Amino acid sequence: MPKRKTSSSPQANAPAAPLISEEEQWRLINQSGILKKVNLQAPEAEMSLGEEIFNTSLIVIPVCSLLVLMDILTYHQYGQGVNLKTVLDRLIQGIPILSLFIFYSNRHKRDFRMQLLLFILGTASGSRMLYILKRSSYLVNMKQTPPLITLWIYTVVQLDLGFAVSNLLAVAGFCWWKGLDVFGS
Repeated sequence: MPKRKTSSSPQANAPAAPLISEEEQWRLINQSGILKKVNLQAPEAEMSLGEEIFNTSLIVIPVCSLLVLMDILTYHQYGQGVNLKTVLDRLIQGIPILSLFIFYSNRHKRDFRMQLLLFILGTASGSRMLYILKRSSYLVNMKQTPPLITLWIYTVVQLDLGFAVSNLLAVAGFCWWKGLDVFGS
């Protein structure tokens, strides 16, 4: 078998020059009108139901963990023991409601009406939570504080920045109006 002669010159390995210059290529594309037929805007991608359920579960798990944590911390704050039954009772009641709420609020969170609803819910839950913390008995605190603080945190996280800051200012205004000393004992 005869040996093939290989070229070791750098020009042999270099790509060939284009037959048409780049300017000429753009002129041809513009004259053809092909770019006017193509929609360069990326369409809004609709998520499938499976993707929405998956996204909801990614939020429900930490929110339910926050609910359990707040429940445990509230019980320990008042020197009460926490058992598995107490935690499971809270989860069995909370998971279905939280899941539905998170599913629909996450699905429509870019809608102004949902942002307004989340703002109102966040302001009401934050104000109520701070009010009962300062003015109610420990039994009321143990029952109502964990779900209220969980709802408040979730709504602030889901709100756009302007609504979130307004929410915190509204809750601070409520505390000032009611004379609640949040940082005192």
